[in-house]
Amino acid sequence: MGNAVQTKGLIKKYKTATAVNNVDIHVPQGCCCGFLGKNGAGKTTTIKMLVGLIRPTAGKIQLMGQEQQFGQQCAAIFGYLPDVPNFYGYMTGEEFLTLCANICKIPVGEAKQRIKSLLTLVGLNKTRTKISGYSRGMKQRLGIAQAMINNPKVIFMDEPMSALDPMGRRDVAEIISSLKGTTVIFSTHILADVENVCDYILIIEKGKIVAQDTMDSLRRRHSENTTKLRFYAEDAAKIFYDKASNAGISTERQGAIEILLHAQSGQLEALSRTATEIIHTNGLAIESFNAHSPSLEDIFYKEIANA
Repeated sequence: MGNAVQTKGLIKKYKTATAVNNVDIHVPQGCCCGFLGKNGAGKTTTIKMLVGLIRPTAGKIQLMGQEQQFGQQCAAIFGYLPDVPNFYGYMTGEEFLTLCANICKIPVGEAKQRIKSLLTLVGLNKTRTKISGYSRGMKQRLGIAQAMINNPKVIFMDEPMSALDPMGRRDVAEIISSLKGTTVIFSTHILADVENVCDYILIIEKGKIVAQDTMDSLRRRHSENTTKLRFYAEDAAKIFYDKASNAGISTERQGAIEILLHAQSGQLEALSRTATEIIHTNGLAIESFNAHSPSLEDIFYKEIANA
């Protein structure tokens, strides 16, 4: 399978600032991609260029192999949920989706069936109130449904879980997880929203892509030659940290009772022997001693720091 989204040399400049700087993106078909970055890093600007709402200063965009140009969107290919979706408050959810289906020129019979299916998917099939009475979470659900009304191959979502309570964020995450086979790209600065949902990661910093790969590959790359020790007591962790540092081991504290040990390439076995000797000599009780699997937060901050 090829790439669902691909850019080459994508740039967006404003009068005195460059919001997106020479970005090359390649997102495989069928993945769920978390687009990460701090506020102001360039996520929204990039997404708006991808969906044809902002004219790039330079660069090329392809969606599912078709060139995407400003004002000539490949509307049959993608769906889009903006960061702050707006609706007609006097309509019901079903009426709004019917309007969207008409705009997309979906046949009436097909539209009715699709609207029924989408409302069930997003948990609004039993809601009869006007949209003006919807909560923020309900509006986000409806926004996801409208992004899917044209049965797109790629769905872009800009901060789909922002301003939601924990239950709302969980529900939206579950909806995104259920979209198997559809390429989903959603931006966020909340790492916890991505950890259990996405299998592909893009990280942007100051308008530049600093990392893009599968979650598994990023984890392998950042865990290489690193082990994690977890102690039962904080005092034991401190003793080990001091002894290991004095022995020339590259150590890193992670909270009160966890320590990461970093080895040079090919030196992991020697590091393990030295660490075991320190533990035995000082009578330290450990809860676990195993290969380190970094969290997305670990990966994000290290990629940003190295940018």
